[in-house]
Amino acid sequence: MRILILSCNTGEGHNAAGKAIREAAIRCGHTADMLDIFLLSGKKTSHAVGGAYVELVKHMPHIFGMLYKAGMAISNSKHKSPVYYANALMAKKLAAYLKQHDYDVIVTPHLYPAETMTYMKKKGMLKIPAIAIGTDYTCIPFWEETNLDAYFLPHEDCVAEYVHRGIPAGKLYPYGIPVGEAFSPSGDRILAKVRARDSLNLPQDIPICLVMSGSMGFGKLAIFAAELSLRLKSGEHIVIICGSNKRIYNVLQKQFQNNPRVHILGYTNRVADYMDACDVIFTKPGGLTSTEALVKRIPIVHTAPIPGCETANRNFFVKRHLSVSSKYIAKQITLGKRLLTSSPDGHGNISLREEMLFAQMENGKPDAAVHIIKTLEKIVTGHTMYAF
Repeated sequence: MRILILSCNTGEGHNAAGKAIREAAIRCGHTADMLDIFLLSGKKTSHAVGGAYVELVKHMPHIFGMLYKAGMAISNSKHKSPVYYANALMAKKLAAYLKQHDYDVIVTPHLYPAETMTYMKKKGMLKIPAIAIGTDYTCIPFWEETNLDAYFLPHEDCVAEYVHRGIPAGKLYPYGIPVGEAFSPSGDRILAKVRARDSLNLPQDIPICLVMSGSMGFGKLAIFAAELSLRLKSGEHIVIICGSNKRIYNVLQKQFQNNPRVHILGYTNRVADYMDACDVIFTKPGGLTSTEALVKRIPIVHTAPIPGCETANRNFFVKRHLSVSSKYIAKQITLGKRLLTSSPDGHGNISLREEMLFAQMENGKPDAAVHIIKTLEKIVTGHTMYAF
């Protein structure tokens, strides 16, 4: 089976899901290529689309939130939006690319290529199956105006919302958000922690807090880091991953240059190892990082979300005891400190940490990528799809 994975550079979450699918496909004996759809119009177009989106989200999150709400208000399955027509402009370029490359199925973890392929299917320009992967725990605006062959959802509790928004139930597969094999839960969590800390040169017998900045930033990260380091008074260590944000990396390096308990990292491809090494993670409620921590079974404190889909992600997780959250930094840190202990409370009730770990075990879907590939095999070979 030859798979084309279409994404675009509007944050690393979508790309991470695409890479997880590619990894699982290769592991299952298939070939898979991953492509930024806007590169078909050139690097300038790709940078313009990705850059505009990321800058809006990072620097004007409330404007993004207003646009998200407006999208929810006008989005429906009967009328096409400007988003649809804008992405339809990529149809001819994608059709030309497909004429030069032979694929059996196209998969996308992003709305934009899904809109393009919907237009192509309507115009008879696409003859192979087109598949979508939802990377947020909600049906974001404009998914309902797409018309693909199947939709893989993060969780069975998301099905009703997608159906309500107009996507047929028979096309929905709640198999989970795909994550890389490195994020599969370790059979022996204690042993995995020891090995990770040893390889990362981190102390063995001290609690470690992991702070994930992410590609979209972390809000007031410098303030949060300063407060966290002051509130942790029992020798705990803090690892802060800044990703590609060089500015905040330099700020934090200077801020904590004389504090050996605080470890500042830029981009790293060892996020899974740092998750193994830590005792609690502080992160924005992005769909992918949250899912990676969920699958790894790491206690999660969700910090303030970017208004929109991150708000929905946070609400989904908190409601099911998969994370805790607060809009206040002081409260976030208090919750994180509670998650460092497994001791029952004064009334003999199970600890917040143990309650969360149990909920994560019940709700995590570590094999999502492989299940998606196996279903793609059935779709491509013409077997009857079994719907949820």
